[in-house]
Amino acid sequence: MDPVRIAVVGAGVVGLSTALCVSKLVPGCSITVLSDKFSPDTTSDVAAGMLIPHVDADAPIAKQKQWFRETFDHLFAIANSAEAEDAGVHLVSGWQIFRSVPTEEVPFWADVVLGFRKMTEAELKKFPQHVFGHAFTTLKCESPTYLPWLEKRLKGSGVPILTRRIGDLWELHPSFDIVINCSGLGSRQLAGDSKLFPVRGQVLRVQAPWVKHFIRDGNGLTYIYPGIANVILGGTRQKGDWNLSPDAEMSRDIFSRCCALEPSLRGACHIREKVGLRPFRPGLRLQTELLAQDGRRLPVVHHYGHGSGGISVHWGTALEAARLVGECVRALRSPKSKL
Repeated sequence: MDPVRIAVVGAGVVGLSTALCVSKLVPGCSITVLSDKFSPDTTSDVAAGMLIPHVDADAPIAKQKQWFRETFDHLFAIANSAEAEDAGVHLVSGWQIFRSVPTEEVPFWADVVLGFRKMTEAELKKFPQHVFGHAFTTLKCESPTYLPWLEKRLKGSGVPILTRRIGDLWELHPSFDIVINCSGLGSRQLAGDSKLFPVRGQVLRVQAPWVKHFIRDGNGLTYIYPGIANVILGGTRQKGDWNLSPDAEMSRDIFSRCCALEPSLRGACHIREKVGLRPFRPGLRLQTELLAQDGRRLPVVHHYGHGSGGISVHWGTALEAARLVGECVRALRSPKSKL
């Protein structure tokens, strides 16, 4: 039986992890990754990479928790393996702090991260403007390291990774039997999705090796995330803003906000600015669509719209996308297939 030919469009963390999950879980298929951008030039490369979920009002909490747990467990296994350094995955402890007590004192993901607890009075003294907080250990995924590691694993599994700009999903027919659309903001054009919009994020990468603990202000707009090579300071959330050029005034504002939480950062050096456009929509799109044109049919599994929470759930949603692909493969092979 000929292998089912599958194209994955997009090479950010969502595209690469989906290709890897399909290669592991869906037998009898050949996979090709197609993208016009690769690390270090993807949106994923700008992501802070901390595993702290953002609530999606359009997805059931149980489903969001499943995606987060599957992602956390997957990355935790990597962090505890000999691959940890090459993959850029490591544990980091710290605090999430609030100026007023949140309505939900224990978030849905509290039992997934490690050692989740309420901050003590002694800990809160470090943050005199804040009255409540959580202390826990989570994972940090260094995207500029993690993405090339995923690419290497795919190539090692015999998956070709090709540079190609896709203007229309129909370009891929009849060369491919199934398309997995992981094009992020590109889905505005490729999937005609007008619900999708950018939320601009600007961050600073600084050298401050003495900063060992993360600090996240309540709503997640201001944060300090120490990594292996640098500390990421953030951030901004500018809806509908497509500007990829750093804004000097915003950089000053980010630095000022972060120094208010961690005054020692005033000694940081080698400050670099990065900008990324998060792909937001009301609800992550994770579904199969059957495109039809002039009697031709092309099954497409859409997997995009993670907003700012992509790293936190990428493996869990990739596993779900792989299950949808498996259903498409079985339908194609069925003599009664409507595909």
